[in-house]
Amino acid sequence: MNAYVGADGVAVLEFARPHRRNAVTLAIWRALPEVLKQLAAHEGVRALLLTGAGNTFSAGADITELADVYGDPEHADAYHAINVAAEEALAAFPHPTIAVVHGACVGGGCQLAVACDLRFVAEDARLGITPAKLGVVYPAVPTLRLARLIGPARAKYLLFSGELVRGRDALPLGLAERVLPAAELDAAALEFARLLTARSTQTIGAVKAALAVPAERAAEALAPWERRSREDGDVREGLAAFLEGRPPRF
Repeated sequence: MNAYVGADGVAVLEFARPHRRNAVTLAIWRALPEVLKQLAAHEGVRALLLTGAGNTFSAGADITELADVYGDPEHADAYHAINVAAEEALAAFPHPTIAVVHGACVGGGCQLAVACDLRFVAEDARLGITPAKLGVVYPAVPTLRLARLIGPARAKYLLFSGELVRGRDALPLGLAERVLPAAELDAAALEFARLLTARSTQTIGAVKAALAVPAERAAEALAPWERRSREDGDVREGLAAFLEGRPPRF
């Protein structure tokens, strides 16, 4: 993995195994939570782009490793625990996360794209989650996350079949928020990420907190953010900027 932090407040986390179509190894799954923790602690970071080198997001978990992992039940249990911990660390990242999807976005790669807040997808990308082709039981955490994103029936469609969908079909399916020609994708994702760096981290943090929990717990999750909004300066600055006709300085 490669990580970069721009002066614009946008961090980029890149899968960098283009010779293996950015297949995710156990070492990468294990390293992700710490890398994300370091990026979250970086004072200048306000948004994160997750992408892959070589015009491929990720072809998924490294199958050569899985063959060894499934040679022992305890190894398989440990592998999936590490896998899910990486996914949950990405979902819990405190700033907006955007998966920038070129090429293959399959299996564990799609699992990580789904864990991002948003997905910007190239028209010619291919997305899918393929455990049914391998006899692997997909863990509960990503299964439920996918169902919350696209609905139970569409999640079943993808997980039952293991088939890949084209990038242009990802939008109506609910797997993408923007679908663009491949040549325009990176610039559009970066432009949108830069837009988010100019928005209130307080508002964004509250949205993420409310939507990360079951509906019945949303008010509880929002409570500390609401209290902070009454006491901190974001609202005063936002209102003053609006009245003065200038961009806010959050």
